[in-house]
Amino acid sequence: MNNLPKIYTICLTLLCYFLFYACSNKPFSSTSIHELQTNEAQTKKTSIVAKLKENAHLPIEKRISLYHQLKKENFDLYDFGNETELTLYGYSFLWDNNLDDAISIFGLIIAEFPNSANAYDSMGEAYLQAKDSTKALQFYAKSLQMNPDNFFAEDVIQKIKFPNSKPLTSKEKFSKVYDTKGYLADLDQLGQKLLTVHPHALKFISKEQFLKNIENKKSLITDKTTYAEFAWHCNAIIASIGCSHTASSTMQNDYNEFSILPIENSFPLQVRLINKQLFVVNPMNNADKVKVKDEILSINGIETQKLLSIIFDHTVSQANIQTAKIQRFNTFFAAQIPYALGLPKTFEVVVKERNGSIQLHKATKMATELYNPSINSCNNDLCLEIVEGNIAVLTIATFNYYEWNNYGVFKSFLDSSMKVINNKEIKNLVIDVRYNGGGSQHPSIYLLQHLMDKPFVYYSKAESEGKKDISYGVEMFHPFENRFKGEVYFLMDGNGHSTTGHFMSLVKVHNLGKIVGEELGSNQFCTAGQTMFRLRNTKFVVSSANNTHISTATNLPDNVGILPDYFITQSIDDYLNKIDAVKNYTLKLIRK
Repeated sequence: MNNLPKIYTICLTLLCYFLFYACSNKPFSSTSIHELQTNEAQTKKTSIVAKLKENAHLPIEKRISLYHQLKKENFDLYDFGNETELTLYGYSFLWDNNLDDAISIFGLIIAEFPNSANAYDSMGEAYLQAKDSTKALQFYAKSLQMNPDNFFAEDVIQKIKFPNSKPLTSKEKFSKVYDTKGYLADLDQLGQKLLTVHPHALKFISKEQFLKNIENKKSLITDKTTYAEFAWHCNAIIASIGCSHTASSTMQNDYNEFSILPIENSFPLQVRLINKQLFVVNPMNNADKVKVKDEILSINGIETQKLLSIIFDHTVSQANIQTAKIQRFNTFFAAQIPYALGLPKTFEVVVKERNGSIQLHKATKMATELYNPSINSCNNDLCLEIVEGNIAVLTIATFNYYEWNNYGVFKSFLDSSMKVINNKEIKNLVIDVRYNGGGSQHPSIYLLQHLMDKPFVYYSKAESEGKKDISYGVEMFHPFENRFKGEVYFLMDGNGHSTTGHFMSLVKVHNLGKIVGEELGSNQFCTAGQTMFRLRNTKFVVSSANNTHISTATNLPDNVGILPDYFITQSIDDYLNKIDAVKNYTLKLIRK
């Protein structure tokens, strides 16, 4: 159990690797596009980890010797500055329970990056897994000394010293009441840390308003405020800065948001917000009370629109884009509605064309919907579908394909798909990026190279705390000779985040095709990365963005998502009948 937080961090690293850098006291560094293009050769350095993997047949000592030899003789050829990639290499051994090799690699990282608190933390974890608590304590203590915000190390040290102690889980803390002064101090700490860590905390809100929000939440604290209520207050402060990459691990994480809320406190109906109307789409255990397609006008005496406004004020989205907030609500309504209502014991609804309020039965299971069932053309993240013999539909539901891990899967899929498209002489290509939450820039760039008709630069700015090497994406890229030359249509929705915003921003400014759907949940501006910190008294954990990556579509506004050429939304009847209105509209466009 002690290792779970660190593994959680590494997993998040795998999802946003190119944007992730551990907490450091070094200043931000940025490089102009002219300088980056002048030094384009630097961006093409070979991964030293890839070289080590090529020599997996050698004992680990030989591979480490090879590392030092190459650093001495071919320093300009290989990338020796990527601590994160080397760390993941070490973890690959740790996850395979190959502890000796993991310890050897972590030792190499400590030697190469002696000022890295994360390196000592990793070594501590390896020794802990090896059941050497003495050495684990030594390395965790060193990590905590170097980085006092490393609460993972703090918890492991506590567990080693006091093995019988059991910290409260978030679920156990749900109804716990903390000291009022502790709550107030934590709210101040939250504000200070966001302003310190986040490079653009005040991009979408003034400092005056941000501090006013904190004081407003402090005024709501009483001697009866529970941890869950405090977490909801924190969520509003975090959401106010308009960054989709900054969230509380308790309230915004897709999994913990449900785990902290008791099922009996959850909203007992499956609902969906469509065109500003809230409909029942599954009565759950309340079929005797309401029916499918009933429109809910109020819940516990609060009008639906007012309730949604409260929820959206507590919902994270890039630039506070509404479609992203709506999409999130349509997934996590069962938890968001109770929090917005003050965590009531019971729920009463008023539905259209029915007299009086209806008291609902308590929930017996958590209601949620991760994916819209009408969008069912592809059961995988990547798929190619030939429609009507002359239309290709390419589904790209994620960009989570990384150069050191599974990028080859994406390239193979796209290459084979383009070969099929070319062989069949397809003239119309539909690219569906709905539900694409982002990922690596590598697949995004690779896809663009199949669509662009001229050279392009992906990033206009790529800066990270303490980062020295040059990001892939700032050099000039050239279209492939076998690029698609027909008509292209793009399908998007409010679920598109991070890298998807970069991709669609370049689609927009380069006029690569017609865009159909709703406002994207992101745009060309992306503040990402991860610095995690914990509030001292409540132990409330926050993950803050710590770097900036902006596409070259800088003429687009930062305060709205990428806008479609054809605004198409689903009706309640489309939803209930599992009709993909956006895709169908696009196919009609093509037929015309």
